[in-house]
Amino acid sequence: QHHRRHRRAQRCLPEPMAASPRRATGYAGAAEGSWLRSLFVHKVDPRKDAHSNLLAKRETSSLYKIQFHNVKPECLDAYNSLTEEALPKLHEDADYPCALVGSWNTWYGEQDQAVHLWRFSGGYPALTECMNKLKQNQDYAAFRRERSRLLLARRNQLLLEFSFWNEPLPRRGPHVYELRTYKLKPGTMIEWGNNWARAIKYRQENQEAVGGFFSQIGELYVVHHLWAYRDLQSREETRNAAWRKSGWDENVYYTVPLIRSMESRIMIPLRISPLQ
Repeated sequence: QHHRRHRRAQRCLPEPMAASPRRATGYAGAAEGSWLRSLFVHKVDPRKDAHSNLLAKRETSSLYKIQFHNVKPECLDAYNSLTEEALPKLHEDADYPCALVGSWNTWYGEQDQAVHLWRFSGGYPALTECMNKLKQNQDYAAFRRERSRLLLARRNQLLLEFSFWNEPLPRRGPHVYELRTYKLKPGTMIEWGNNWARAIKYRQENQEAVGGFFSQIGELYVVHHLWAYRDLQSREETRNAAWRKSGWDENVYYTVPLIRSMESRIMIPLRISPLQ
């Protein structure tokens, strides 16, 4: 009886599946074919041009440099005095194809920091010409040596202007300036520009839009928007007014997902700054 039950139980078990050489080969072949196809079948829409050419102003060939100098806290007054003596000489010398757009101290944000924005009319050739001439300028070399003793760190970026932003022209003060810096996800600069080309119209009634730039050398996929306000209360009122305009919220909705991080600096212009 025991043996009969054992034989019946064995008949109820499924037969082991024999490995099929043909089937195994078929799976391997399919996997290999799929992998090979993946090398060739993906299609990417070709970029018609670099985003720098699509977004930058065509009517000018200006290149911008932004400098961030972190100053020793006890040396900020000395740094400002040294800077206010040296930079106007370079700005006013017609032999140098560069112009100081603005100079500031950060008020709110990173403390004991100076920010300088330069324009090189003529693009990269103008930048190279200016650098070569400065190497021969003994007064500027002395200024840099003295400045180095006052600094903790410094960094810079080369920038282009967005075509749809205002030209950063000198303005009379007093103003406080806000530099809003956006670090974008790589590959999103065109989308950012397309949205802000529509959004900028909501932020120009009070002449607060000073300039908009994107990085070319240095940290990449970085956008800087520069704004001017009479004071912090004016800033609050101007920004709130934008939210009451139909369409502004939509532009914010589409640009926020493009951002990796963002930063706001409130800055006070130095006496030498053309942007007051």
